[in-house]
Amino acid sequence: MTTPWNYRYALRTEGMGSSIIRELLKLTEQADVISFAGGLPAPEVFPTEAFKAASDKVLREMPAKALQYSTTEGYLPLRQLIVQHMARYGIYAHEENVLITSGSQQALDLIGRLLINPGDKILTERPTYLGALQAWAAYQARYVTVPIDQDGLQTELLEEALRAGPKFMYILPNFQNPGGVTMSLERRMKLVQMADHHGVPIVEDDPYGQLRYSGEHLPPLVRLDCENLESHASNGRGYFSGNILYTSTFSKTLAPGLRLGWIVAPVDVLARCVQCKQGMDLHTSTFTQMVAYEVARDGKLDQHVKLIREVYAERRDVMLAAMDRYFPSEVTWTRPDGGLFLWAWLPESIDTAELLKEAVENHQVAFVPGNAFYPDGSGKNTMRLNFSMARPEKIEEGIRRLGAVLKERLANEQPMFALAAL
Repeated sequence: MTTPWNYRYALRTEGMGSSIIRELLKLTEQADVISFAGGLPAPEVFPTEAFKAASDKVLREMPAKALQYSTTEGYLPLRQLIVQHMARYGIYAHEENVLITSGSQQALDLIGRLLINPGDKILTERPTYLGALQAWAAYQARYVTVPIDQDGLQTELLEEALRAGPKFMYILPNFQNPGGVTMSLERRMKLVQMADHHGVPIVEDDPYGQLRYSGEHLPPLVRLDCENLESHASNGRGYFSGNILYTSTFSKTLAPGLRLGWIVAPVDVLARCVQCKQGMDLHTSTFTQMVAYEVARDGKLDQHVKLIREVYAERRDVMLAAMDRYFPSEVTWTRPDGGLFLWAWLPESIDTAELLKEAVENHQVAFVPGNAFYPDGSGKNTMRLNFSMARPEKIEEGIRRLGAVLKERLANEQPMFALAAL
């Protein structure tokens, strides 16, 4: 329908579109559909009682502060807690390096607003996080992509991509969304060295780093960047004076409804981010920040993360075992050491967007078609599966249903293959 507004939209809106994931989340409202579509944390592990107690404490002891305007940078005790927590993973920052954002999605939008001019090239993994593509579509970014495999970004293919002159690289090294893969230490070191050599900064997005269920923790890119800089004795620079901006969130460790994330950056970069945020929303909810701090302080976040790891590790294992049982041999998939997702490759003849319609209508099971995660719209034979939301018995049944869909589709295609061979 044409209205007078159709002629008044800014040019930047032309590249914007709705998130297929947000649309698919509507399926979770249908009781008969088992959905592996959303990146949803399990609601049964939300620390509900802790939030009740924290909300009561904040409103009882600090109501004027909690309900008032505040600084753009964020609630200082929460920023200090983030600094202390990141230090355990080898990320050494100061409070002035941290900006609290309204979810990590706002952090990505701030970065886009700060860095991207129309037509700028951004280097991403292929596939990559859909939310970043959505955030930067408004700034009319273009993309240079490098494929991933079981060990993350294929750094042996990075040199040619860097010659295209990207403004920055966007990398998810831990349990990547959507692939579930983790970048190896060797590749992390190579990536950091190449970024330094070519003068191309990195946005390191790490929403899942604490959610490791197997294998050894690997150092974040920002730590390796610091060590790389320190190896050049002449510069004497330290953390957050180099090539990395780091983002993370409480959405996967406390609750996504908080809408609390953060950016860690050099002081001068962070000051610019603060200016951008002031034009967006002045500051993130003071009350929410104070409540989150009370829930997370004194080691309570660490204890809660332990519970999450136990629950999600079991669900990952159930999904992988069910796929081994029910999926046809023509399908392959990743085996993540953490995070919320795994990634599957189907025969190239299968379009998972079409497969999804069949899966929902005839078998009441949902997933995300993989092409949404490719800047160029390729990857039509791939899919993302989430294992954190559904309980183990639902995972078992949902994968059985999805396996039946796949077998039916492959069986229907066999006569076509035979005819093509004649």
